[in-house]
Amino acid sequence: MPIVAITGARIFDGERWHEHSAILVRDETIAGIAPVADVPADATFRKVDGGMLVPGFIDAQVNGGGGVLLADAPTAQSMDRIAAAHRAFGTCRLLPTLVTTTAEAVRAAMAAVRHAGPGVAGLHLEGPHLSPARRGIHDGTAMRRMTDADLDMLLSAEVDRLLITVAAEQVEPAQVRRLVDGGVIVSLGHTDATYDQAMALIDAGAGGVTHLFNAMSPLQARAPGLVGAALDAGPVWAGIIADGLHVAPATLKIALRAKRPPGRLFLVTDAMPTVGADVTSFALAGRTIDRRGNRLTWSDESGAPVLAGAHLDMAAAVRFCVERLELPVDEALRMASLYPARFLRLDAEHGRIAPGYAADLVHLSSDLAVLQTWVAAAKPRR
Repeated sequence: MPIVAITGARIFDGERWHEHSAILVRDETIAGIAPVADVPADATFRKVDGGMLVPGFIDAQVNGGGGVLLADAPTAQSMDRIAAAHRAFGTCRLLPTLVTTTAEAVRAAMAAVRHAGPGVAGLHLEGPHLSPARRGIHDGTAMRRMTDADLDMLLSAEVDRLLITVAAEQVEPAQVRRLVDGGVIVSLGHTDATYDQAMALIDAGAGGVTHLFNAMSPLQARAPGLVGAALDAGPVWAGIIADGLHVAPATLKIALRAKRPPGRLFLVTDAMPTVGADVTSFALAGRTIDRRGNRLTWSDESGAPVLAGAHLDMAAAVRFCVERLELPVDEALRMASLYPARFLRLDAEHGRIAPGYAADLVHLSSDLAVLQTWVAAAKPRR
């Protein structure tokens, strides 16, 4: 196959910047980065108009997009439509996310994801093993403890990347260990876990925390909770919703300074069907969710508004990190690509622009608006 050389912009490879260079692509795989003067004479040039070329964004938590909510129709077609909606905002790989639902819907989603297109990297099951005390928009009546039958179903899923969010109230450390040993990525969320309970599950192999600060036990003076465990446990990853609505900018700044080693906080959108669609309301778990600006809410029993997912795309989250959290552009880009790739164990093929990696690329303007997105075809399953 001939080489395609993409030029005309600064290149960020996931670690450092390249000037006056070209990304070399062969058969939808990165062949390298080379100075323009060194590009092979027989290459086909594609020149973009300034800005920057960066690794494709990766989103571990996407409930919907393009007017589609995965929970309404857990099919491959729904997943592909969601992926297409988010592709316009730089997301090249995502995990469609199924909120708390029936076992039948979970099985349908696990079967469907095997037939979804290249933008779908796996499946995120956010429930049903969550705590009703921290249910958020989820259906608390459908939440329950994990059983041996649940374990067997999850471990036999044959999903390339299966991420499951669980609460300490609904699982045992031995169950988490079995899941992790079977290749499932376990994240903690929607829980009132104490610090000790959270650490017991982390010691058992839980490697992530779902939307840090939201729907979980907070950090308090004498009760560190799940937030404290997430910030204290070095190897643990945590997704953050960077929209200024779910978590205050000052709180996110504190978390970024507190988390050690750095680079373990990554961006998620927790996006709903409104992203990439002219939708102002939709139904979830029997409730009507309304969009006002970028805020999605439903009214609880008292009539008070409750946040219900996010009207957020990954490019907007990157801009928020730069403009409101005052992060360097390269670190914000890593939070949208390299770090989630590492968390999801996709980093051997995604999250960087390097030889052998999938040619997932985003062309951004100088103000971080998405101009074009390339998504490489999926390689055959191994």
